[in-house]
Amino acid sequence: MIDPLVLLAFIPAALALNLTPGADMMFCLGQGLRAGGRPAVAASAGISLGSLVHVMLAGLGLGAAVAALPWLFDLIRWVGVAYLLWLAWKAFSRSAELPAPPQIAAGRAFRDGLLVNLTNPKVILFVLAFIPQFVNPAQPVLPQFLIFGAVLGLGGFVINGAVGLFAGTAGRRLTGNPGAVRWLNRVSGGIFALLALRLAVLERA
Repeated sequence: MIDPLVLLAFIPAALALNLTPGADMMFCLGQGLRAGGRPAVAASAGISLGSLVHVMLAGLGLGAAVAALPWLFDLIRWVGVAYLLWLAWKAFSRSAELPAPPQIAAGRAFRDGLLVNLTNPKVILFVLAFIPQFVNPAQPVLPQFLIFGAVLGLGGFVINGAVGLFAGTAGRRLTGNPGAVRWLNRVSGGIFALLALRLAVLERA
């Protein structure tokens, strides 16, 4: 279904995109600083699943609706802004409490990563701009989208998860210092707030 040469060309292009710092990587960084490596990896898995959902929607042609209907784009975008601001508020509120590393279940971190990705409508627009360059229209389109999306998702999971693990390791070394714990919560809250601001000022592609 997919020419092996096309797939070989797609893989390094996808990895280059995965390595480019973006909202997903910054979210995993903030999650790692805030709660440790395991929740950050779970968040990375949620982000990757969200990316696959975007890819499936793009393959089904629903991405065109998001691009064509400004109100739908804006609705999804503002839901994402509100969710990120809620995460930022929770992180900042912890910085005012007795310093202790927050215990975040992997399932909850997975859900946060999934929702943050799904409420970023620019992901589906990016998918529509990038993946079709490698799709053969003479073959079934949706399976090709899913294969390319799986490559993107797997690369993103590994790279974003590694960033989160690194942040979690750094965070654990600082958790014995009450002042450092407060600052970790403030930094992670600041990251979530900046991501919300970035999404709020996002212009439609």
